[in-house]
This record gives sequence, C-alpha cells and structure tokens, in this order.
Amino acid sequence: MATKKKTATAKTATTKKTGTTSSKTPAKKAPAAAATKKTPAKKAEATEPADADAKPVDAKPAETKKRKRTGMSAIDAAAKVLSEAGEPMNCQAMIDAMAAKGYWTSPGGKTPAATLYAAIAREINVKGAESRFAKIERGQFQIATK
Repeated sequence: MATKKKTATAKTATTKKTGTTSSKTPAKKAPAAAATKKTPAKKAEATEPADADAKPVDAKPAETKKRKRTGMSAIDAAAKVLSEAGEPMNCQAMIDAMAAKGYWTSPGGKTPAATLYAAIAREINVKGAESRFAKIERGQFQIATK
C-alpha cells in the first residue's frame, strides 16, 4: 500500500514506494474581504477644441463601400455556361468561359476557380438531388439531369 508523505509546502509529494515527486495544486486562497468600489474620477470636458480650425469628430463611423451587384453570381453563371456547353467542364474552364461571354468576372480574387469549386460542392451536398450540378469525375461537373 503506497501512501503519500506530505511536505510542509504542500506543493510536492513524495511516494514511499517509488521515491518520485509529483506536483499538486496549491490550496485555494481565502476570498478577499469586501471589495470597496471606487468611482472613477470624472474627466474635465473641454468646451472648445484646442485648435480653432479643427473639425469636430463625428460620432458615426465612416460609411463602408458597398459593391453594387450587377449581373449574376458566379454559381449562376457556371450553371448557364455548363448548360450551354452540354459537356462536363472543370472550374477553371468555367471561369474562363464566364469571363469570355461576359456573364461574370472575378472582383479581384486570387483563386476564383477554387471558390467556384467550393460553391458547387456545397450546393451538391446541401441540396442533394435538387442540385443544379452533378460531379462526374474529380474536378469535373456537368448540369444535373432530372
């Protein structure tokens, strides 16, 4: 029967049988006495700006630019390209065909083909038999026949 020998600090314990030490968590500290609430000192408000020519800062943040949606989305354009082609295509070929026909162009992304692939794969997984696309081979998609 192995018993543990307690030390004065209660941080380490030595077992009699093996002589190894292991660390223990220190005992919990007693809760602090009632904490006193301190009220923060009020800052002196300036009634006039330091610089007479300085414009006051608006409380509202600047408007973010919103891109106007013109035309169709990449996945809709891919469905249109695939239906017109009538044969399976990979995503890079779909991106090239969409740009050539003017259906959709990348807004500046580095990997539009990978984004399109992910969108098509997500539609197939979510909609199942209702999806517009069917995966034929690795990286090859065609319009699903219903």
